[in-house]
Amino acid sequence: VQLQASGGGLVQAGGSLSLTCAASRRTSGIGPMAWFRRAPGKEQEFVAVITFSGFTQYYSDSVRGRFTLSRDGATNTVYLQMDSLKPEDTAVYYCAAREGGLHGRYYDSNVYDYWGQGTLVTVSS
Repeated sequence: VQLQASGGGLVQAGGSLSLTCAASRRTSGIGPMAWFRRAPGKEQEFVAVITFSGFTQYYSDSVRGRFTLSRDGATNTVYLQMDSLKPEDTAVYYCAAREGGLHGRYYDSNVYDYWGQGTLVTVSS
């Protein structure tokens, strides 16, 4: 399975961007899909995850209320809508996918099986 992330770019604070992550495999087996990010000089951190059904999402405290994750189950594509962006959202964003169900440690990058190449989001002040 390959994950293709896209949609990064440069935006001013308060603006919006939408990231897309498409999985190469459309068949069942791909479960939850998530986004992580790594800011310059910082550890990778969890952003959001969505279940296979798309009915359940979890967000980190830092993005809850500003970011929205949705999913097209037919194509195993997820969309991260990022609104009210802040300079501290600047990072390389990585999408990830896991086979099976939602893991209890869904915020832990180690529980994901597949990773995309990353897309850079830069928010200017």
